[in-house]
Amino acid sequence: MKKVLTTCGYCGCGCNLYLTVEGGRITGVLPKPDHPVSQGMLCSKGWQGHGFARHPDRLDQPLLRQEDGTLKGVSWSEAYRAIAEHLRAVLRTHGPDKFAMLASARCTNEENYLAAKLTRAVIGSPNIDHCARL
Repeated sequence: MKKVLTTCGYCGCGCNLYLTVEGGRITGVLPKPDHPVSQGMLCSKGWQGHGFARHPDRLDQPLLRQEDGTLKGVSWSEAYRAIAEHLRAVLRTHGPDKFAMLASARCTNEENYLAAKLTRAVIGSPNIDHCARL
């Protein structure tokens, strides 16, 4: 058994936890005792929310929609290339003010910061929103 330190993905608090891994499978969770946010505790989602990682319906590679409407498994480089091409085409046709980014409370604060920087500084759109805003 080994312990793998990670950040909980259920909210933006950034609690750290250890995933216990046996034979390549997540078997449990332990809180990080000295973490300044979680202080050695976890909510019920942090404790029990790891089951999705081994769910049989979970995607394990990117899918790209083909011209006939079907989805085909592709490599990550192919997926990133397709995303970039489609995004460039949309921005050329409609302009950056027609682009919007929806961020998530399930991302870390750092990931949401990067989403905002991508939207504002790279794409040039002010249109970014977040599900946990007040």
